[in-house]
Amino acid sequence: MKLQQLSLFLENRPGRLEAPLTAIAAEDINILTLSLADTAQFGILRLIVKEWETAKRVLEQAGWVVNLTEVVAVDVLDRPGGLAAALKILEDADLNVEYMYAFSLRRGDKAILIFRFEDPDRAIEVLLDKKLHVVSAEELMSFVP
Repeated sequence: MKLQQLSLFLENRPGRLEAPLTAIAAEDINILTLSLADTAQFGILRLIVKEWETAKRVLEQAGWVVNLTEVVAVDVLDRPGGLAAALKILEDADLNVEYMYAFSLRRGDKAILIFRFEDPDRAIEVLLDKKLHVVSAEELMSFVP
């Protein structure tokens, strides 16, 4: 039920964000969602793509150091308080969210959020126990051509 996320460090200067995206585009790899966190000197680009193995290989061959991280996709009600309710479940279970970002797809009345947990297996167990839908990698990838 976990997804593979590619993370790479980029210098925070013009052209550094475009370069890795161009490299994977040349392999006809579509980005399903991404997150960019930056500081004055460096940024972390986080990507979820369907063909993550190929993207990782291409990026590494082009000289980037790529980290593979397991993340969890969760359906959250897309209404006021929907995210707060999901976070309350995690807080009550004493689960730490290291970071999160929104997926670029919406399903009906649900938004899909990507979470990085300190303990992803336990997070999945808690979420399922509380009847939240954890979106599998296969299910998520079926949304895209």
